[in-house]
Amino acid sequence: MSKFVILVTGASSGFGLMTAKSLAEAGHTVYATVRETTGRNAPQVAAVAAWAAEHKADLRTAELDVQSDASAEAGIAHIIADAGLDVIVHNAGHMVFGPAEAFTPDQFIQQYDVNVLGAQRVNRAALPHLRGQGKGLLVWVGSSSTRGGTPPFLAPYFAAKAAMDALAVSYSTELALWGIETTIMVPGAFTKGTNHFAHSGKPSDAARAAEYEAGPYAGIADRALKGLAGLEPADADPSEVAREIVRIVDMPFGKRPFRVHVDPSQDGAEIVNCVADRMRREIYRNIGLEDLLHPAVVG
Repeated sequence: MSKFVILVTGASSGFGLMTAKSLAEAGHTVYATVRETTGRNAPQVAAVAAWAAEHKADLRTAELDVQSDASAEAGIAHIIADAGLDVIVHNAGHMVFGPAEAFTPDQFIQQYDVNVLGAQRVNRAALPHLRGQGKGLLVWVGSSSTRGGTPPFLAPYFAAKAAMDALAVSYSTELALWGIETTIMVPGAFTKGTNHFAHSGKPSDAARAAEYEAGPYAGIADRALKGLAGLEPADADPSEVAREIVRIVDMPFGKRPFRVHVDPSQDGAEIVNCVADRMRREIYRNIGLEDLLHPAVVG
């Protein structure tokens, strides 16, 4: 089995940290990238170093803020100079919760900046290297919300994750002839075991949000969160997402699936994505570009 150099964005906690650790335990060289490594995230950096030493795993940290062009370019240049680069796991993201109307446009911009433009910054910094070596893998950590059940009060996050999914789909065929594969991971709404909901942001316009809670939508937010938690099986384990990413990375080149769902709640995303991905394949066949659906062997 090949061993790869892997970059994981947003790896200070949650799916990112679980994935980084699981990939390192599988024998890969992994860079868990975080921002403010010498500031507020210094304790996480120290904890990762201690974990790597204890488990004799090649897990390293690197400074990379996906919201900064300069940071993305510098972080990736450092990783490539240090060890090379084979795989990118686009995991960085942030959730907000509240009525869509109560979020300012700047808050929507922030959601797109983290969840969509962050991946674009990383790609622009890293893809010249991957294209140059004629082989690579992009793993995009998406969300079942893009095509599954969409409860209220998560609109900015859902919109940004849908945009990220669309970006991943387009990148997949634009990179295939360079020998770069794409897999889109689709986690369900894990309400326990990550900080996704616990650290979610709130609307800046508190007065507008209060109008919803005082009016006909009183109690709806609480019902939505409890309803999501109720759908989740008691044994739902978010680390299954990390294990699936390890499985994908360890598969032979050209055999990796385009999309993988890890959704204990079964919110319907897998059914809808199955149809959408079939239409994608059919369109490419109909326009004579079927060869873009599979990564080319380069060199």
